[in-house]
Amino acid sequence: MRSTADRIRHALSFELIGILLATPLAAFIFHLHAGDSAVIVIGSATVAMLWNYIYNLGFDKMLQKLRGTTLKTTPIRILHAVLFELGLLTMLMPLIALYLGISLWEALVMDMAFAAFYMVYAFVFNWAYDRVFPLPEWQQNKA
Repeated sequence: MRSTADRIRHALSFELIGILLATPLAAFIFHLHAGDSAVIVIGSATVAMLWNYIYNLGFDKMLQKLRGTTLKTTPIRILHAVLFELGLLTMLMPLIALYLGISLWEALVMDMAFAAFYMVYAFVFNWAYDRVFPLPEWQQNKA
């Protein structure tokens, strides 16, 4: 299982790269002022970073208990990304509506777009992260 330091490195690198990609993209797609886009993306990233740590720790503990390993197959990676985004969507939608002064429906549409972006991004990032920082137990399982 990943150490606390590794989980912190994972969460910080995930969010920093995500902010750099999502801020200009959100400003362009939703016709937001750059400042509003940055507040939404950075605020969302802050919530997401905390959720990321808690969620991944719980998910890995569940995998370890159910499967005896934290090694993720492609279907488990897809489930992992979808469940993460659903939890985050539930937390962020009311905050986005409140900050931008928009309806919950408009916030849902915006948040769904963020979720779609981040779901693909999370899948690619986590796969790459696991390749760059593999756990020793995964090598033992391959043997």
